[in-house]
Amino acid sequence: MNKRLTLQRLLALCLPLAGTSRALARPENAVVPIGYAGPLSGSSAKAGRSQLHAIELALQEINQRAPRLNGGKVTYQLVVGDDRGDARTAALVADYLVRSQVAAVIGHWSTAASLAAAPIYAAARLPQIAPGSSGRQYTAEGFPGAFRIIGHDDDGGAYLGGYVARTLALRRVAVLEDDSLFGRNLALAFIGGLRNNGIELVAQERVSAKSSDFNQQLGRIQTKNPQLLFFAGLGAQAAILAHSMRRMRVDATLMAAGGTAGPLFIELAGVDGVGTLALAPGQQEEKMPGWKAFEKKYRAQYSEDIDRLAPFAYDAAHILAAAVQAVDSTEGPRLIAALHAMRHNGLTGVIAFDEQGNLRNAAYTLYVLMQGKWMPVHNFGGAGR
Repeated sequence: MNKRLTLQRLLALCLPLAGTSRALARPENAVVPIGYAGPLSGSSAKAGRSQLHAIELALQEINQRAPRLNGGKVTYQLVVGDDRGDARTAALVADYLVRSQVAAVIGHWSTAASLAAAPIYAAARLPQIAPGSSGRQYTAEGFPGAFRIIGHDDDGGAYLGGYVARTLALRRVAVLEDDSLFGRNLALAFIGGLRNNGIELVAQERVSAKSSDFNQQLGRIQTKNPQLLFFAGLGAQAAILAHSMRRMRVDATLMAAGGTAGPLFIELAGVDGVGTLALAPGQQEEKMPGWKAFEKKYRAQYSEDIDRLAPFAYDAAHILAAAVQAVDSTEGPRLIAALHAMRHNGLTGVIAFDEQGNLRNAAYTLYVLMQGKWMPVHNFGGAGR
């Protein structure tokens, strides 16, 4: 049975919890609530639901081991908040999770959402492990409880820029970025990787993160005859861009990141997405320790595809439970200190965090879309994990 508390079920518990300290000893069969915050509605809902399912699987496994806290048996349960991938909603969800007295939070999916929520968790002294917030700013804010279980875009963008210049040996490169903080900084990192290898852009354009109209930007880019167009934005919008490039006959390879290398892009882009290059965090799934067992359990319970970030959400739940065990407490500052000190063998590999909460020696995989599948073509980072 899934151990999840929905908003409706939790409302009845909020008053009794309001005066309870997380540091109190817990009686036999007590509950340790773990928050999940991510997009469960909107364009990124499939990714959010997949991450939620992965956390549910992890907590089932943890509870089957009959965990104990302060000498008594405990059960881990989920408290779920739908942030819609939106910063304003994320702040409301963060406040709700804090008032629900969760021991820790797994989330948020987008960098903007994590940036909005992180100060709220920090004020409550809660650890927050983000399975999808790749923008460097999230951990750069200096909140001690902010952790990222994937790599950040400063590294990812630089890897891609260097790969385009050295391995693909392309010289005519254009960039189209969305107007979000994530898009601007991913573009900057990619451009820096190009310039470090002596490559200057032939064109750089910006589009609204909510736009489906690329006509003006692509029209100007087309006049520069680029060999490659790098899109610094999210996967759903990248699929629309792929259609627009085909319709406008922009003869350039599309390269992207931001969740593009997943089933949603294949579904939305169709044949127009063939040949797209996309960077994703982590090593390819088949090389992850324990991937086959995880995939079997997941598909036995859920009908939806496995999002690429789902294994990281799964690992976030396991490392949080390991931290609770290590300090025999759910007190926020003690969990934060334990997480900074831990080295955990997870589904995605060895997990350890630096002083800012970033994943040490993060791995990345570059994929190409061929024959309806994302096929790995290159690995970056990950050495010494």
